[in-house]
Amino acid sequence: MDRLKDKVALITGGVAGIGLGIAECYIREGAKVVLTANHNVDGGKKAVEKFGDDKSLFVQMNVADEGDWQDTIQKTIDKFGKLDILVNNAGVGGVNGPVESLSLKDWQQTIDINLTGNFLGEKYAIQAMKKYSNAKGSIINISSVAGLVGLPLSPAYSASKGGTRLLTHATALSLAQQKVDIRVNSVHPGWIATDIVPKEYEKQIVSTIPVGHMGEPVDIGEICIYLGSDESKFANGAEFVIDGAQRA
Repeated sequence: MDRLKDKVALITGGVAGIGLGIAECYIREGAKVVLTANHNVDGGKKAVEKFGDDKSLFVQMNVADEGDWQDTIQKTIDKFGKLDILVNNAGVGGVNGPVESLSLKDWQQTIDINLTGNFLGEKYAIQAMKKYSNAKGSIINISSVAGLVGLPLSPAYSASKGGTRLLTHATALSLAQQKVDIRVNSVHPGWIATDIVPKEYEKQIVSTIPVGHMGEPVDIGEICIYLGSDESKFANGAEFVIDGAQRA
């Protein structure tokens, strides 16, 4: 308990699925959380009711919109006075199919949300951490095992998650070389039991996982506690794969 006591965390896409699992773990460990979603406003309101408005804040935002990022960071500072942790979790699966059939519009939407959104999050979180948190903090980019091994029918998703992986490396190196104590790491979930997993393929999916079952949102939340806490002070520019040995 209290591994994140007095820390303020911003979790994008934090009102359902993996994001909510991370938020629940963070609240349990004493953090205050700012949760965002673009469409799931009801989920945001329910999360604040559950966690309490003294410990949480919901902001509706589009992570691909620069103005929304500026607004969300300002609301975080206005509410809690600082920012210690950013979890870039919001993302979309995008349109599936071979690359030659993918429209530019569908490609761009996936890249905008999954990769450009993470770039904007890093940019404005770093600025806030430098100004309000003594240039100290932790950025956690939620990538995917698809950022390590390409999925043949998800070219945009794979590219966005692979891009997030290398964005993590580049940002971590940049900050370390500047002697700025803001760490940047990536988390790569495998199959996690959320509403976005198609039920009709669940048995087939589980058959590909060596441990014999899908993960839970809390499994991602627990590693994010470690990465957000001071326990991980020497973990920087690293990749944490949470996939039940699927990529072993």
